[in-house]
Amino acid sequence: MTLADAAQVVALLALLLLAAGPLGAYMARVFAGERTFLDGILGPCERLVYRAGGVDPEEEMGWRRYAAAMLAFNAAGLAALLALLLLQGVLPLNPRGLPGFDWDLALGTAVSFVTNTNWQNYAGEASAGALVQMAGFAVQNFLSAATGIAIAVALVRGLARQRSATIGNFWADLVRVTLYVLLPLSLVAALLLVSQGVIQSFGPYRPIEPLEARAAAGEGAALLPLGPVASQEAIKEIGTNGGGYFNANSAHPFENPTPLTNFLEIFLILLIPVALTWTFGRMAGDPRQGRALLAAMLALLLAAGGALVRAETRGNPLLAGAGVAGPGLEGKETRFGVVGSALFATATTATSCGAVDAMHDSLTPLGGLVPLGLILLGEVAPGGVGSGLYTMLAFVLIAVFVAGLMIGRTPEYLGKKIEAREMWLAIVTVLTPGALVLVFSGVAVVLPAGLATLGNPGAHGLSEVLYAFASMANNNGSAFAGLGGDTPFYNLAGALAMALGRFVPAVAVLAMAGSLAARKAVPPSLGTLPTHQAPFVLWLMLVVLVVGALTFFPALACGPIVEHFLMSGGR
Repeated sequence: MTLADAAQVVALLALLLLAAGPLGAYMARVFAGERTFLDGILGPCERLVYRAGGVDPEEEMGWRRYAAAMLAFNAAGLAALLALLLLQGVLPLNPRGLPGFDWDLALGTAVSFVTNTNWQNYAGEASAGALVQMAGFAVQNFLSAATGIAIAVALVRGLARQRSATIGNFWADLVRVTLYVLLPLSLVAALLLVSQGVIQSFGPYRPIEPLEARAAAGEGAALLPLGPVASQEAIKEIGTNGGGYFNANSAHPFENPTPLTNFLEIFLILLIPVALTWTFGRMAGDPRQGRALLAAMLALLLAAGGALVRAETRGNPLLAGAGVAGPGLEGKETRFGVVGSALFATATTATSCGAVDAMHDSLTPLGGLVPLGLILLGEVAPGGVGSGLYTMLAFVLIAVFVAGLMIGRTPEYLGKKIEAREMWLAIVTVLTPGALVLVFSGVAVVLPAGLATLGNPGAHGLSEVLYAFASMANNNGSAFAGLGGDTPFYNLAGALAMALGRFVPAVAVLAMAGSLAARKAVPPSLGTLPTHQAPFVLWLMLVVLVVGALTFFPALACGPIVEHFLMSGGR
């Protein structure tokens, strides 16, 4: 790693810590219903939305009603997006006359965007017109991100409240996070991206003169794809969505043209997940607890990023034996370099983003193990918008309960006793995506339909299948590549994995919030385990790693680990 690369890492961490504190405090005020500096502009819009929807924002909901509203809203969004995809051929803002999606691809894509996964089995510039990209994909990028944040805030309220039968109002949370957080951030980010060359246009695709090689081959003019890219790119990163306007995603120069935009997009991916730890500390009344979570998240993130940079800068020993020195750039963008690509891959899989600026399939075996491992750990370092925080809090409850059993301390967190109900719900939250990964991957590698589009045999092929279902079940959306996903099997199996991976943990978290909110907090005593100190941070990290290792080590041993030994042995 060069000095410039190290400076990039330091600058990223410094900017995150500088920005996340004020943003986290601001979000705490937003969710508390307090006045903010944007109220004069957005307050009338907020009230108009409530009147149009017949919503009383002051009416509190119990967890069942909150969960029912969340599920109904996402079901309506799924139906609307599915209709857009199927009917694209007869809808406006489609100057190229692109046809509607096949039903299985439409279903898989609609579920993907509603669940904040953005798994793409289509080429955006060749399959989706401007109406679908904006009214369909970009809208769901906002709403799926807002849903995740609302669920996390409901859990925080459950921890902070005492003897309460309610955890907030889903509609108010959804509207406020969209209007006061996601829209302003996306507007600023889109303008920054446009200033650096990311396109934002409603014009038709433009023909360009063919290069000499194309002309010699008798090929005509190529089409230069245009579209409202910057606006979608901004919320794609800020909402940890990941769905690109173009098939190449953030490796495309119209989405990510320069090293500066690459740095900015990494920053945007991590910004809200990191800031939510401050929000949690503020709303819980103990900022130390938020800092403890952030310390665990950043330690895991830095360890993973360092491992990926090391693996990729060392390169492939087989190429070194052939006289090719230095790190391998195959599958990476030369304008970003190895470290820029490694940082992006780490950020996008440590969150639930799924955007990519390099081909993960081209990573070395141990390099590919890092993003795969980050997804399989549950994306908690720092995780997706909302989902990272509530999954890490589920790990916290498990860590507190196990530590209490081991050392004889009272299993309490923020004064709330952790009992069997919360433990079961935390286990469902943490283990559901992992169970889905193993079940669906096992089915895929024994069925002809799962193997038919596998591009590579052996250990690498297993890594591709494992990565695909890990990405879908954990609502990440990035692909290892090498696997043809646009088949009925992968579209339908993926849709089921994405839906269960999103909504089963979400409902479990809301049930946990309701259970904790109804409980009275007890003052700390000599038997209370301190959860804001370094020993607990280390214990929490160990719990995350152990749960991941026990769940996935056999599968990883048959995939990227054995591939590494084969590569090291010259095979």
